[in-house]
Amino acid sequence: MAVPGSSNARSSLIVQLSPTKSAKLSFTVQIILTLFWLAWAAMLLVTGEGENGQGYLYYVFFGLALIFFMYVVLQNTSIFGVQSYIEVTPQYIVQKYGVFRTKHIVSIPDIEAMHVSPYALRISLKDESKVYMDLKQVRKKRDLEKIKNRVKDIAATNGFALSESVTNRP
Repeated sequence: MAVPGSSNARSSLIVQLSPTKSAKLSFTVQIILTLFWLAWAAMLLVTGEGENGQGYLYYVFFGLALIFFMYVVLQNTSIFGVQSYIEVTPQYIVQKYGVFRTKHIVSIPDIEAMHVSPYALRISLKDESKVYMDLKQVRKKRDLEKIKNRVKDIAATNGFALSESVTNRP
């Protein structure tokens, strides 16, 4: 039995973002460099253990390579679920850029006005602060339209000002 006023699965929209589009190095380059690092560390372990009494440094080097490999995989894939997303519900809007990054949460009752453009949501809050949510990483045009439509519905329901830019997104 649902509690009145609570949200259910249909009232929440979650759109996955593509974190590799904003990275300075693409996911493929990061994986190649990390695999090279792992291979180099493994080669050092196999061929040169115990030289000059510093064999433990090779284990540290290999361990750091493994940790970085796990970081790259977690940050750029959805192996453990969606890690980078925008969520729009009747109570709040959340943007999360990855596993190890903080969530940006905006409560719907705190919104005074919102501007929707093809690349961003610019939100003006009642305390006169502004929040910018990047939409460049939304993977599909259909997902971008879903976000816009959900924001329009929420604006109509909660009565805050909504403006929209009508430029074409490539």
